[in-house]
Amino acid sequence: MKPALEYLPSEPNASFVSRKFEYDYFPTPWHFHPEYEIVLVTESTGKRVIGNQISRFEPGDLALLGPYLPHTYQNDEIYHQSNKALRASSIVVHFRDSSFGEGFLSLPETYRIQTLLKNSVRGINVRGIEKQKVSIILHELIHMNGLGKWLKLVEILDLISRIPSQDYICSQALVGQNQKESHRMNHIINFVLENFRNEISVPALAKSTGMSTTSFSRYFSNRTRKPFTAFVNEVRLNHVSKLLMETTMSITEIWLDSGFNSLSNFNRQFKTMYGYNPLTFRKQFQVS
Repeated sequence: MKPALEYLPSEPNASFVSRKFEYDYFPTPWHFHPEYEIVLVTESTGKRVIGNQISRFEPGDLALLGPYLPHTYQNDEIYHQSNKALRASSIVVHFRDSSFGEGFLSLPETYRIQTLLKNSVRGINVRGIEKQKVSIILHELIHMNGLGKWLKLVEILDLISRIPSQDYICSQALVGQNQKESHRMNHIINFVLENFRNEISVPALAKSTGMSTTSFSRYFSNRTRKPFTAFVNEVRLNHVSKLLMETTMSITEIWLDSGFNSLSNFNRQFKTMYGYNPLTFRKQFQVS
């Protein structure tokens, strides 16, 4: 799979890029780029890995990502099964500081936007009434051009900047390093997402990346600010929470499908992450 220091193709006579994408499933690997990115998922579900955080996404998921913040959106397995009734679609905007011209981000009137862009290196979830407003504008944006389109981008950033308490995605800023590293991390992340149900051999995975076990553990921890085992557990628990909310599978069936080596460890890890045992979580959050 191609490692990705990626760019959207530029648009003629425009200072930033906005596109709507439609796929059978999102093809984008673990990647980063020098542009800021606004991404609105309009169709499909799955897991997103942004910096050192993994979470589920669904239609309406809206995030602002800062420059060089590594990320990938991976659809659920059903989207990879050639089901023509399912589509993965999103609206994506890429822009840079230079999209606003010299001096714009130094104006006192743009102080909130300046702060927002500075903090976007941690990634920002957009929720609440602001998400509804921004989503509407994004659907308008992809059909516009000229000054009106540029003003809509400024309006979007102004709306997000006025959210009283920003919902940061990452606990700290992380940046991608180079294409070789993107390829290596993409291999690791894809391996975990595809094999979390099974026992994962760290020595074997380390060998496949050309590193010793010790070097691998240090590499992953340095790049994501969390141990590799913690990342694997998050992937497994993310899968578990989905099954608890969306299926009637028994707790034992879910545990056996999760990759945890014992029921006691499964229960302990789940309660540590969510604050509930699996049965209580299901009663609280199961979709009727």
